[in-house]
Amino acid sequence: MGRLFGTDGVRGIANSELTPELAFKLGKAGAHVLNRDTKRPVVLIGKDTRLSGDMLEDALSAGILAVGGNVIKVGVLPTPAIAYLVKAYEADAGVVISASHNPFEYNGIKFFNGEGFKLDDDIENEIEDIILRDIDVNSHITGDRLGRCLEADDDAMDKYADFLKSTISEDLTGVKLVLDCANGAAYKVAEKVFKDLGADITVIGNKPDGVNINDSCGSTHPEKLQAEVIRQGALLGLAYDGDADRLIAADEKGRIIDGDKLICICARMMKEKGQLPGDLVTATVMSNLGFHKYIESLGCRTEVTSVGDRYVLESMLKTGGMLGGEQSGHIIFLNHTTTGDGILSSLQLLEAVLGTGRKPSELSDEIKIFPQVLKNARVKNENKNRFMDDDDIKGAIANIENELEGTGRVLIRPSGTEPLVRVMLEGQDVGHITKLAEELAVLLTKRLG
Repeated sequence: MGRLFGTDGVRGIANSELTPELAFKLGKAGAHVLNRDTKRPVVLIGKDTRLSGDMLEDALSAGILAVGGNVIKVGVLPTPAIAYLVKAYEADAGVVISASHNPFEYNGIKFFNGEGFKLDDDIENEIEDIILRDIDVNSHITGDRLGRCLEADDDAMDKYADFLKSTISEDLTGVKLVLDCANGAAYKVAEKVFKDLGADITVIGNKPDGVNINDSCGSTHPEKLQAEVIRQGALLGLAYDGDADRLIAADEKGRIIDGDKLICICARMMKEKGQLPGDLVTATVMSNLGFHKYIESLGCRTEVTSVGDRYVLESMLKTGGMLGGEQSGHIIFLNHTTTGDGILSSLQLLEAVLGTGRKPSELSDEIKIFPQVLKNARVKNENKNRFMDDDDIKGAIANIENELEGTGRVLIRPSGTEPLVRVMLEGQDVGHITKLAEELAVLLTKRLG
């Protein structure tokens, strides 16, 4: 068995790669590592709408109970709801059963600590080591030392919804919106939040059946949302993924506003309100050059991290940043919460748009996104990280950088899961950068394949 934890917990095909046996072990090891100083740890568990969620929830719970921990099951709620509720319930840890934007046959398990933050690498490594070395952490405790399932308050969703509503000051009465809940974890709570705030909403992707999560809907498939925005004459369309920790929006013309643009629009608002300490915005290496130029035009600076919202958060905690995120729509407002939250991001976007009195398309069009081309070079797995050791490849990259200086950029990134090196180029002439990217990908394959 290889490494269990990826950039966002443990994921795999449910009952094949992510089995109930593995979930049981994760429950035992996770409860042991996270709460070794607590005699009776309490772990909050939430899930999305996947068919396999019940199976994994019960197996995970059994593992926690077997080491003397108590479990509170709060049912179907977004990932960020668990990050919030783990503090509200004063639990020792939280667990989310979800595979985010992946198809329904996949599932995942990710942990939060008692402060609502995703686990550090060293803690994940400790949990993983216990499982891979098959260490028995509970010595088969018996009797009244076993854990039990506690009753969750009936208002777990209400608590989370009230928190979300508290983050916006603009009046949404009568504001026409379209929501796409991806047939996922937000299908109840998103509708509740916007109805409570008085918005005039149309909701799609809100009829989960266990297998239709992310199926031609949500943030990875926003085409239906775009069409519905135009049909309804809505101000905005708001699309979430399966666990609702990311947002992709559509303006009143039905055009996509991706994570880069969403962050830019919110950065402008936060700077004007004095909510950006050090005028700092955090992004990843994949953020568009146009994003960086717009942030600079605001008089702000960008801190750049590796791809993954966990790395964005780690950087923000170190630098004191309050806003950060990714093109994919994971956006962290650290002045409000500890993780990406699609519904909260929607509310902050509305706060920004309504505060200006301008149309979303006008704000979006101010951010000039550079054309971006991505090509894959197939290489030997052992050579993925050796491209800068090859003089011919180094020379080719340097030549492209010189040619694009000021008007584009090149990014070479090894795949984390496949024998590929990804070649990404940005520039003003899409035909030209496509040719450059293809030539560089061919060279990488020739030298490292």
